[in-house]
Amino acid sequence: MSERNMDGDRLREMQRGLRMSHPPDPEALAAEKQLLTELDGASPLRRTRAFLKLSGPGYMQSAMTLGGGTAIASLGAGAAFGYKLLWVAPTAMLLGIVMLTAVSHQTLSTGMRPFDAMARFAGKPLAWAWAIGALMSSIIWHFPQYSLASAGLVDIGAAFNQTWQPQYMSFVILAWAVGLSLLYGKSATWVRLYERLLKYMVWGIVLCFGYVVFKTGVDWSGVAEGFTFQLPDSREGVVAVTLVLSGLSAAVGVNMLFLYPYSLLARGWGREHRRLARFDLYVGMLIPYVLATGLIVIASANTLYDGFAGDSIGAVDAAQSLATVIGPKLGRSIFDLGLIGMALSSISLQMLTCGFVASELFGWEVGSRKYQLAMLIPTPGVLGPVLWSKLLWLAVPTNILSGLFLPAAYLGFTLLQRNGNYMGDDLVRGLRGRVWFWAMLAITVFMFVFLAWYMMQYGPGYIDTYFGPNG
Repeated sequence: MSERNMDGDRLREMQRGLRMSHPPDPEALAAEKQLLTELDGASPLRRTRAFLKLSGPGYMQSAMTLGGGTAIASLGAGAAFGYKLLWVAPTAMLLGIVMLTAVSHQTLSTGMRPFDAMARFAGKPLAWAWAIGALMSSIIWHFPQYSLASAGLVDIGAAFNQTWQPQYMSFVILAWAVGLSLLYGKSATWVRLYERLLKYMVWGIVLCFGYVVFKTGVDWSGVAEGFTFQLPDSREGVVAVTLVLSGLSAAVGVNMLFLYPYSLLARGWGREHRRLARFDLYVGMLIPYVLATGLIVIASANTLYDGFAGDSIGAVDAAQSLATVIGPKLGRSIFDLGLIGMALSSISLQMLTCGFVASELFGWEVGSRKYQLAMLIPTPGVLGPVLWSKLLWLAVPTNILSGLFLPAAYLGFTLLQRNGNYMGDDLVRGLRGRVWFWAMLAITVFMFVFLAWYMMQYGPGYIDTYFGPNG
């Protein structure tokens, strides 16, 4: 076979879309596409109602980013600086949406699996950095999710005078996570059910923290001021710019970036779904994320700000501190349930990401037995309640490596955005295309600069702490 024929066969394989054991029903998908075509000329109200019913992948993104790290960062921001950093979360997510909108446009326009597309049209090193970063971050950050969820369950038990051991609660969480994750890929119906369950979890998280804020009260003028892009002075050794830069860079992780386009392909979405995908990102990802993080910041500011002494804020410690305001049993438990929901959703989606990465690297079908086994790759994280404190030395190098892989992936998608051979007639041209491209490039450069700053800021201390004479 000639090299040209082999190249053509490879391109046709890429254009075949996602390999699935149980792909969406062609007739149902055709009817959905016909509906979307009709909705282009429908009233905004009718289109919005239909889009709300069809949305899903965007909620998977918000469910993934609303994890333990987001909870701790939001609690810390509120405790240290009150309402003043409320602007960080929506700004960070809007930057992420610039990239994710491009990813959805590319994926849905071409129908190609993005890993292969990036390897072919942007370079194999960028594609492999993206995949390895997604896999590595999903494994390492699995540990603290279990630690947070099990601690939340233990605290709920303590509120009702029950003594539960975190290591045992962790295995309860594992059973739930495996059972939920195995739903994905069994059929198109199960994919939709999985997305619906995550949607309920996301809004459940928002409602839990909404209740907490309702009980603590809100300074509305302070909330308005919190969205004015102010950068407060350092307080008790906590530097605001560190929280801001970390927040701007961490809203969309490299594993989220891998999960998103494959979740679109798993739904069978194509070019007819591009408008729906944009709507889904705003309604399913941006709004719940901004609400949840904002509510946590407000609750923390209302109760922890005055007594803040510069110490790191533990999520369960915050629940216990809030108990005097929101109630020692019900209110405290509702806050814990919000934290548990954040951790549980992230655990399941990190498992899905590992399955997608392995399926793409080894050519396995989504929903197959091999895919299901690959989803179990991060399950050693169940030992998080016991081991995470001993694995903290991994946090800094993981952040650095993941930080390197994320801008590498951003660079790959930025190059694809202007690649005519890849995008063909769907290449975005004119002023809109130039603005979009330069915005993506600016975000990518920011990520590389942040990585360099992070290495200089934390690298020397990390080496001295863990590898120095007293490490």
